[in-house]
Amino acid sequence: MPKPKKRGSNHQRGAGGQPRNVQPFSDEDASIETMSHCSGFSDPASFTEDGPEVDEEATQEDLEYKLKGFIDLTLDKSAKTRQAALESLKSAFSSKILYEFVMERRMTLTDSIERCIKKGKSDEQCAAAGLACLLCVQMGAGIESEEVFKTLGPVLKKIVCDGTASVQARQACATSLGICSFIVTDDITELYSTMECLENIFTKAYQRDKDTNGVSSTHNTVLHVSALLAWTLLLTICPMNEVKKKIEMHLHKLPSLLSCDDLNMRIAAGETLALLFELARETDADFLYEDMELLTEKLRALATDGNKHRAKVDKRKQRSVFRDVLRAVEERDFPTEMVKFGPERMYIDCWVKKQTYDTFKEILGSGMQYHLQSNDFLRNVFELGPPVMLDAATLKTMKISRFERHLYNSAAFKARTKARSKCRDKRADVGEFF
Repeated sequence: MPKPKKRGSNHQRGAGGQPRNVQPFSDEDASIETMSHCSGFSDPASFTEDGPEVDEEATQEDLEYKLKGFIDLTLDKSAKTRQAALESLKSAFSSKILYEFVMERRMTLTDSIERCIKKGKSDEQCAAAGLACLLCVQMGAGIESEEVFKTLGPVLKKIVCDGTASVQARQACATSLGICSFIVTDDITELYSTMECLENIFTKAYQRDKDTNGVSSTHNTVLHVSALLAWTLLLTICPMNEVKKKIEMHLHKLPSLLSCDDLNMRIAAGETLALLFELARETDADFLYEDMELLTEKLRALATDGNKHRAKVDKRKQRSVFRDVLRAVEERDFPTEMVKFGPERMYIDCWVKKQTYDTFKEILGSGMQYHLQSNDFLRNVFELGPPVMLDAATLKTMKISRFERHLYNSAAFKARTKARSKCRDKRADVGEFF
C-alpha cells in the first residue's frame, strides 16, 4: 500500500528538495557565523601567533570577503542580524588596519550606520554609534572623514538630545559624537557647537543635589558620565582663550559631582578636575583656586574612603584614582605611566595625554596596541612619528615562543605565591607578642 503524501510537500519544496521562500541568512545563522568570524578579530595577537606561515594576500582577500558580507547584512530585515553584522565590523575595525578597504566603502558604511541609528532599537543604535567611532579612527583626519561626519554628526546629536531615546543609545552616541569630533573637526564653530551639546547633558548632573528625589538624575548618570568625558576630550584641543572660559564656568561646579553615589561619576569628575587644574596652570603659572582647602579635603576623603557599604573593588579603584588626583591638585604632580607596544614605548606624563589614551583604549580594547603601532592618525595624536618598519627576520628574533612565555609566567607565579605566603604566615609574627 503506497504511503500518503505529506501535506503541502509539493508547495513547500522546489527542485532538488530545497525549501522555497526561506531567508538565505537567518538570525541563527547570523549569530553562529558572526561568532566564528569574530573569534579571529577579538585579539590582534591571534593574527601573529606561532604557527606555519600563511599566504597574507589570500588571508586579506578572505577577510575582505567576509567584511563585504557583513556590510551587506547591515541592511537585513532582521534587527538581530543587523546588530550581529555591526558587532562583527566593530571587532574587525578595532583589531586590524583596513584603510584602503574602508576608504573604498566609506559612503556605504556611512549610509548603513545612519540607517541603523535612525531606525534601530537601543542595542543596534549602540553598535552603530561604536562603528561610527571606529570608522573615523580607521580613516583618520581628512576630507573623507569630514564628509562622513557631516552626515553622521547631526544624527548623533539628535539622539543625544532626544529624551525619548534609551539612555544606553544616548550614552553611546555622546561618546561617538565626542570622538568623531575630536578626529575630524577643523571648523572651530562646529567644535564649540558639539561641546555645547554635550554641556547641556552633563550640566544637568549639577542640579542633582537640588532635586528632592533624584530619581531621574540617578537614571541618567551613565549618560552624564559619557557626556562629561567626551566634553573633556574636546576641551584638550580647544584654543587657550576658550579653555579659560570653560574653566571659569565649570571649575567651581564640578566638585559637587564628587558626592555622587555613582563611582564612575565620582572618578570622571575627579579626573576632569585634575585636567582642568593642569590646563589652568599651563595658561597661568600663578593660578589659584578660591576653595582649595575645601576641595583638597573632599579629595583626601575619597582617597582614603573606608565606607563599609561600598564594595572593596570600588573602594580600591576610587582610592587609587583619587590619590593621583589629589597629588595633581595639591602638588602639581602626575605619576608617569609607560605603555609598551611591540618594540616601542610611550610615556603618559600628563592628564591631557591620559584622558586621550583612556578614551581610545575604551573603544579599541585589545586592539589599542596594534593601532598604536600602525595607525598613522593615533601615532600623530601621541607624537610617535611614522610607524616603525621592521623586517621579518627582526620580528622573528624579537618574538617569544609560547613555551618561553609559559616558563616565564610559571616562574613569576611561583615567586609571587612565595612572597605572598611569607606575608600571610602568622607564625612569622609570633615572636613579637613575647
